[in-house]
Amino acid sequence: MADGERLRAIVLRRTNYGEADRVLQLLTPHGRRSVMAKGVRRERSKLAGGIELFALCDVVVRSGRGDLGMLTSARLVAFYRHILEDYDRMQFAYAAMKLVARASEGIDSPEWYHVLATVLEHLDKPSIDQQLIETWFYVHYAGLLGDEINLRLDVAGNPLDSSKYYMYDEAEKSLRMAGQGSIGADHIKLLRLIDAKSLEHIVQIGSIDEVLPDCWLLARQHAAV
Repeated sequence: MADGERLRAIVLRRTNYGEADRVLQLLTPHGRRSVMAKGVRRERSKLAGGIELFALCDVVVRSGRGDLGMLTSARLVAFYRHILEDYDRMQFAYAAMKLVARASEGIDSPEWYHVLATVLEHLDKPSIDQQLIETWFYVHYAGLLGDEINLRLDVAGNPLDSSKYYMYDEAEKSLRMAGQGSIGADHIKLLRLIDAKSLEHIVQIGSIDEVLPDCWLLARQHAAV
């Protein structure tokens, strides 16, 4: 289009180029975009304030050379400043962005934008348990890579039994029945909900404090991060 393509975007990476430019890796609802932001490092650049990290941006991109577009307009839609006020949340936000940046290079799915936008929005709310946000992210990250957690069958192919306990088998990437296992019916129920529902829905669920740490560990192990 002559006037460029208008997109909602998350800045995954900013790389200085030349004296005043930057190359940006953007994640959008239509996939990844690599763009050049000309003169953005100059003091009076109109683009600089619209391409912050930990933010949703509204950008206009026009065709450039090859796969590298040209950024012609940028404004902040939402800036998640509270993430910067909490070291642990900031570190996880960086880690999630890095994982999504790497994964989306091989699988350029629009769903990456939805997952990362959801994570940033909820990390910005201090009242929401960070461990729950991380668990939701790991489950959906693995799912988008085509490696969903099997929450119906164990390693032997038998249906999971609500009266039994299980352990996560990292070699088989599945649940194995174990007398001393820590994963029971309530864990499996929560993981199924996390897999099937939006994070907005999951944060409304109560009485999960006892099972959440084990669910977090299982989801992290399965995502292999």
